[in-house]
Amino acid sequence: MRLTNVARMDTRPGRLSSYSVTVSAPEGSPLPVSFDQNRHVSFGSRPGSWMAAAFSLEHPSSRDEVAAAWHAVIERHGTLRTTFSWADAGLRLNPVRIGPGGWEQLAPVHARPVAEISLRAGSADVAPAGPTAPDDGVLTAEEVRQALRAHFDAVCDPFAAPSHRLCLLEPEDGSPPQVIIGADHSHVDAWSLLVIIRDLTTCLRDLQTGRPPGATLPAAEPFAAHTAALEARPAPPEPLVERWREILDAGGGVMPRFPLPLGDLSLPQPEVVEVRDVLDPAQLARLEAHAIAHGVRLIAVAVSVMTALFAELGDQPLRTVFPVHSRDERRWFDSVGWFITNAVLENDDPSLEASHRAVKEAIGLGSQPLAPIMRPYGGMPAEPGMFAMSWLDHRRLPIAVDEALRPQHVSAVISTDGVMIWFVINETGLHLRCRYPDTPEARVTMPAWLDALETRLRETA
Repeated sequence: MRLTNVARMDTRPGRLSSYSVTVSAPEGSPLPVSFDQNRHVSFGSRPGSWMAAAFSLEHPSSRDEVAAAWHAVIERHGTLRTTFSWADAGLRLNPVRIGPGGWEQLAPVHARPVAEISLRAGSADVAPAGPTAPDDGVLTAEEVRQALRAHFDAVCDPFAAPSHRLCLLEPEDGSPPQVIIGADHSHVDAWSLLVIIRDLTTCLRDLQTGRPPGATLPAAEPFAAHTAALEARPAPPEPLVERWREILDAGGGVMPRFPLPLGDLSLPQPEVVEVRDVLDPAQLARLEAHAIAHGVRLIAVAVSVMTALFAELGDQPLRTVFPVHSRDERRWFDSVGWFITNAVLENDDPSLEASHRAVKEAIGLGSQPLAPIMRPYGGMPAEPGMFAMSWLDHRRLPIAVDEALRPQHVSAVISTDGVMIWFVINETGLHLRCRYPDTPEARVTMPAWLDALETRLRETA
């Protein structure tokens, strides 16, 4: 699965449509809100708070078939049937009922607004669609990217009802459609995108062959149950709380910041995104064999290289926010939700053994709920320049998606005041994706740092 953003995603010319469901008024008692959901949604409505999965279907499929499969997916996953709202007591997560909706055709973002077309019965509450399509309805690939960005920025808002949307691109050349599903980050993580692709393609195949959609898929526990399970845990052990205190004190009371010059970050800047294919499958195999020979995993090699680079370029240790997934039980593996907690990875010794220990400690720091640990700080304390590193090895995940579907993890285009780097490993090799602010200083610092990181990894391989 390729990690990209909406300005770079792989798509084709064609007709782009969006399917909007109908949503009932909140029903039932509010559900628990996770630490990360509260932090994310409390920032308010804003463009770019979403992520998306894009993939091609195996066979030609009608809009009605795709919509029916999507409804089956929504019924499987509780978080896709919830909405956020403000109340006197604070943020509320409300269960809702999802009903049939209708399709609208999207167009270049500069076109004039028109009403929605082809609405099904009962969908009168759906908002107007937005721009009209050209006479023939065909968008260029770049127009598709622009339309998706504008559309998801508008409809995948943290407070939208719902905050997810299914889009369908029907290529001009008649090849099978491309599906793009966007959702506000409060309801999905990277693993969830794989679950959504697997579930929708399975449900669609079932519908087309006369089987009940999703009958063979594993049961999917709702994300709210995971939040409740975390809230029910005992208080974190004092040694772990003390270690968090030490880490934050070392960073001046805030989460780690990138230690090399980034320039003026008093205001968020437009993002720069670099995607690099670092190692091919043969090189990756050699690097992995090197790690195994030293009794460590591949991630320890990357941590070792970054530790050495920061020592050489800035005389600083490696200190980075390190997302850790919280799917710590098998029952969460097939669920959609934001099953992520944050840790800090700290290392000043580039040896593989020390790097391995640093990764192990970071995973331990992320094994406990963050809410009680961060409460004295008023939430996760962050300042401009925050540095985060994500490690995504798709080969180790229990959810497999066929690469023939050309799956893509599509991020939004945003403004940023920090640095985020993703190491993505799959059957095609090791890839890097990095996001950083577009300042004159960062335009010098970051490409040089990424060049050095890429070179070291290749030399080690």
